[in-house]
Amino acid sequence: ARMTAGFCWEWSKNTKTDGTLYEDVIIGEYSRPWNARPEARKLAKNIPKATLWASDPNGIDQIGCVYTAQGFEFDYVGVIFGKDLVFDMETQSWIGKKDNSGDTVVRRSKDFLSLVKNTYRVLLSRGLKGCYVHFMDKETENFIKTRMEHVFY
Repeated sequence: ARMTAGFCWEWSKNTKTDGTLYEDVIIGEYSRPWNARPEARKLAKNIPKATLWASDPNGIDQIGCVYTAQGFEFDYVGVIFGKDLVFDMETQSWIGKKDNSGDTVVRRSKDFLSLVKNTYRVLLSRGLKGCYVHFMDKETENFIKTRMEHVFY
């Protein structure tokens, strides 16, 4: 199993002096680090390189983004659905919110909405046996629940 998230939290550029990762994703009392950056060199013994996050058992304690999760499947995946993509019930449309994205390349794109939709499509499709989702936006959560055949609590 792995936890993933939309790219809605800043990703620390460096590791701590001991080679561990900063806990960048914070939601209330829950906090975890993103997986290691691809360019990270001096990682602590139990921190896998970015390319190994999906397969190394120690990746379980970190949150992966679309760049490290795509191309992999897990028995179970957790997805934190951020506020970079929200559903507006009044207009019945998806809205991409660039200000809530930490992905500078995607944020600069003229096709932001399409790219961020694809991000969540990739993340939500990584679990072979199941997918658990936490929504940062309640309206988006309520919309998705109306589209589900079965809701498991």
